[in-house]
Amino acid sequence: MQADFVIIGSGSAGATMAARLSESGQHSVIVLEYGGSDMGPLIQMPAALSYPMNMAMYDWGYKSEPEPHLGGRRLVVPRGKVVGGSSSINGMVYVRGHARDFDTWAQSGAKGWSYADVLPYFKRMENWHDGGHGGDPAWRGTDGPLHVTRGKRSNPLFKAFVEAGAQAGFERTDDYNGEKQEGFGPMEQTVWKGRRWSTANAYLKPALKRPNLELVKCFARRVVIENGRAAGVEIERGGRIETVRANREVIVAASSINSPKLLMLSGIGPAAHLAEHGIDVVADRPGVGQNLQDHLELYIQQASTQPITLYKHWNLWGKALAGAQWLFFKSGLGASNQFESAGFIRSRAGLEYPDIQFHFLPIAVRYDGQAAAEGHGFQAHVGPMRSASRGAVTLASGDPRQAPSILFNYMSDPQDWADFRHCIRVTREIFAQPAFDAYRGAEILPGAAAQSDDELDAHIREHAESAYHPCGTCRMGSTDDRQAVVDEQCRVIGVDGLRVADSSIFPTIPNGNLNAPSIMVGEKASDHILGQGMLPPEQVQPWINPRWQESDR
Repeated sequence: MQADFVIIGSGSAGATMAARLSESGQHSVIVLEYGGSDMGPLIQMPAALSYPMNMAMYDWGYKSEPEPHLGGRRLVVPRGKVVGGSSSINGMVYVRGHARDFDTWAQSGAKGWSYADVLPYFKRMENWHDGGHGGDPAWRGTDGPLHVTRGKRSNPLFKAFVEAGAQAGFERTDDYNGEKQEGFGPMEQTVWKGRRWSTANAYLKPALKRPNLELVKCFARRVVIENGRAAGVEIERGGRIETVRANREVIVAASSINSPKLLMLSGIGPAAHLAEHGIDVVADRPGVGQNLQDHLELYIQQASTQPITLYKHWNLWGKALAGAQWLFFKSGLGASNQFESAGFIRSRAGLEYPDIQFHFLPIAVRYDGQAAAEGHGFQAHVGPMRSASRGAVTLASGDPRQAPSILFNYMSDPQDWADFRHCIRVTREIFAQPAFDAYRGAEILPGAAAQSDDELDAHIREHAESAYHPCGTCRMGSTDDRQAVVDEQCRVIGVDGLRVADSSIFPTIPNGNLNAPSIMVGEKASDHILGQGMLPPEQVQPWINPRWQESDR
């Protein structure tokens, strides 16, 4: 088995590169994927999103080490183990990130990744449908493979949330993926014709019709490096170990958890750590597995005095009905992820762009689909976007079959606590606006009794959950930066013929959900790999609040 390009992982970036690298027909491409088919209704039905991310069949089943600042809790770290990777098990929320996120990347050493550089790639991947709700067409793409849509927002609570944000003095925005991220408005989703529009559906499946692209189901053990060059990938399938040869390059797109693990197993990483596990050092890169970042969030839950929430469907009959409607017509409740209103705000004066994100949901329930609150309610998922806390992914063993050790070190920076307390208080302020007067019952979580800093901190320690946005563990930077793992063309520093292209290369975590920027990385990396020139930069200025120095709104 051999091909010009061997890609490890069929996820957000991997599927994108598989399609782009095989597009001209001039290059042979093999994609290695351990997971199985994504065809089941639990994956394809948007409203069923809480199921696949908790199923061993579709998820690697990773957990963090006990988190020292969260009372020793071990948090789940879902990563897609299925065709389409995490784009097949995620919440389908589509957020590019703020323009300043990418300008920050460029300033930190990832040259050529400023917003002007990446905007053309966001446009190239998108097929944007505004659904008649306005937006910024000039900033959006309309003929890419990735359909981006908006929910119907027929539940009055979606409108109430946006209205309440405005009543609290915050901005509105018609398109947080356009010129103006800051404000409250409609949320976008990767859903098309009622189906999850993963990168498997958008990129990989259409491309697999080409004779020069092959999907191989196997377990990738390590990258084979000969004389300082990546020559292929050692895989295991059917109980046998074999090597898939790469004529030109090996591209690792295995997630921010598995990509650094694979590099370390291949001899690329912190020399002392590799030596502990008896792995010969090929390239001493101390940054491999370091710089782990994530978004942490809380669910602020409020009882609803009117029986209009999704709770009325939260029973066997309601779920069966929604399932049947989706199965036969791809319509109804099953056809949306139910995240249809959003908000992006700044936590304090002196911040140039938002650092808090809201996902609004017209039911009070946990992400894993467990524990619907008893009765009608609604909730906002809220959390700080730019925590200074950093963790690491390290090897627990030199055996490729063993899970890596994951420690996020959440809430290790004192500012995190202040930011989170503010998140709770500002959400309460929004829920207290007149727009919610007709619906607002008692506060379910944290509960009205929790008011002091200490009480809120105790709630955060016990209830903060990951938003499942891990990234940063193979950071992109300049070649003379010892902590950088890949250069600005995604090439692993110190090894030829090897690249990493997925969320692990993000220098810093962007504002929002990570699926969109991960796909963008796949798009842009493809042009670097093919060496046929990059899309010309587009110089545009994002909207920055004229009051940013004086006010948070």
